[in-house]
Amino acid sequence: FVAAPLMAHLPSGNMIATEVASPFLTPFKLAAFTSVYLSIPFLLHQVWGFVSPGLYLREKKFALPLLVSSTVLFYVGMAFAYYLVFPLVFQFFASVTPDGVTMMTDINRYLDFVLKMFLAFGVAFEIPVATFLLVLSGLTTPQAMAQKRPYVVVGCFVGAMLLTPPDVVSQVLLAGPTWVLFEIGIFLARAATRH
Repeated sequence: FVAAPLMAHLPSGNMIATEVASPFLTPFKLAAFTSVYLSIPFLLHQVWGFVSPGLYLREKKFALPLLVSSTVLFYVGMAFAYYLVFPLVFQFFASVTPDGVTMMTDINRYLDFVLKMFLAFGVAFEIPVATFLLVLSGLTTPQAMAQKRPYVVVGCFVGAMLLTPPDVVSQVLLAGPTWVLFEIGIFLARAATRH
């Protein structure tokens, strides 16, 4: 399932293992990271159990929606990467493969790439929550963040450049939603401060 977006664009339809233990260890690595990603609601609940005794009642009122939204946004970011970004990126990589070169991907390298992309998109989709928390904590205002918009746009593209492979497609597909999510965070923060 995880390899399906790449397998659709491989000429042979198969991946390779260049290390002796890769066929044995890579499924364990996948299972370990899958368990961490699936247990995020439980981990956030544990963090909430640690933090909640030190919060005021007004702050606790925002906590449950923030925990639920941050969990949902993380999973939406991963789904966005899997269903939209991966097919486009792998199609791009397959189309630029030089003549005489057969595209054959190592399973361990592919898993590292996929996990990095899942984490990058999952964290990037947390921006509305982070923006809302910055305003809620009083560190900034929605107006001050809106004035910093040009820096945020450049920061989105620089962050996308560092987190994605060296191609324009995946960079734009991470930077664009990141910027849109920043704008959604400002909108939600403005709505919350009005009330």
